[in-house]
Amino acid sequence: MTTTTDLRALAEHAGEELADATAAEALAWTAKTFGDQFIVASNMQDAVLIDLAVQAKSDVDVLFLETGYHFAETIGTRDAVALTYPDIRIVDAAAEQSVADQEARFGLLNKTDPSQCCFLRKVVPLQRTLANYDAWVTGVRRVDAPTRANTPIVVWDDRNGLVKVNPIAAWSDEEFNDYVTTNGILENPLVSEGYLSIGCAPCTAKPLAGADPRSGRWAGLAKTECGLHG
Repeated sequence: MTTTTDLRALAEHAGEELADATAAEALAWTAKTFGDQFIVASNMQDAVLIDLAVQAKSDVDVLFLETGYHFAETIGTRDAVALTYPDIRIVDAAAEQSVADQEARFGLLNKTDPSQCCFLRKVVPLQRTLANYDAWVTGVRRVDAPTRANTPIVVWDDRNGLVKVNPIAAWSDEEFNDYVTTNGILENPLVSEGYLSIGCAPCTAKPLAGADPRSGRWAGLAKTECGLHG
């Protein structure tokens, strides 16, 4: 059995060895190192990370946080991804309480306390799901926001207790968009409507032209992260 100490040491070593790795190299290492013990996270804004991951492991597990507050387009994208990549297994991680039960007890937390809402509907389900794996892969990129500017390719995720791989961390917007266009990658229809960072419907708006793409998340609040990555 791989211990936390072993995994932490592995992450630290790989962080140095793969500091300049391409996305394909990082994912090949992940598949070879962890086998079935890793999962790829996707918010279903697009299928870029999934498309890259299946080239390393065709039947990879894909984590989707089913918050109950998603746009219909996001759920549609998730279902389209499942049809496009039939070998993958989508793991829908849901909160312990339904939306109706949460609202009956706490009211509209997404309005009164969005951080607590994110904690209950994203952070807790994520941690519960990740407990079944040794590593997870995310689509975090350094250009996403100032809070992500120093994102490494491989790092020890102390909060969740496993290895975290960010294979496209170094990708620019141009590289990302080129990959989508060249490979005909599925995208959430909301992207073409101007939604550049898609989360739950009550907390997502279109950013102003030229603004940080994530400025449309929790607009008007100091909150910039849901707690999954920092």
